[in-house]
Amino acid sequence: MKWLTLIMPVLLLQGCSHTVEKTLPRASNVDLNRFMGDWYVIANIPTFIEKGAHNAIESYAFNDDGTINTTFKFNQDSPEGELKQYKPTGYVSDNSNSEWGMQFIWPFKAEYIIAYLSEDYEHTIIARSARDYLWVMSRSPIIDEQVYESLIKRSVDMGYSRELIQKVPQQPASLKHKDAIIMETIQ
Repeated sequence: MKWLTLIMPVLLLQGCSHTVEKTLPRASNVDLNRFMGDWYVIANIPTFIEKGAHNAIESYAFNDDGTINTTFKFNQDSPEGELKQYKPTGYVSDNSNSEWGMQFIWPFKAEYIIAYLSEDYEHTIIARSARDYLWVMSRSPIIDEQVYESLIKRSVDMGYSRELIQKVPQQPASLKHKDAIIMETIQ
């Protein structure tokens, strides 16, 4: 019994060491004024509300009290599917402006980390320490395949599973209109 009492703390500590997650990187000194606006979700590990999302866009604007008015909208299951919209509130929680709490339901705030932000504020990766959800976003609905692959590689390097990351179909109305004109021209 003494042996078990002595070895148990060692086993518990060893078990804990396997659950410690690699710390997520954080974008440094996020200029919130530049970060505000529309971001197209290019890829994600979706939450249950995002499964089947098309044309997903996350929009940010300042509220008068300094919180972030967030609008997340998408079409459900197809480019023309039912429009879904959610309006959580963002709360910046660190001096670099890269760590937020995102509140969908009071009083709970979900972790929201700007883990990567390109210097030109054109691409970002939003992550969580648990590596359960991920959002790869861009200012444009369509991005170059090499840029896409570099963002996915960055996400994998952060500890995300590549197999869980899904492309989010983006076919904004302006692109649909161009496709229709091209189809009419072909016919």
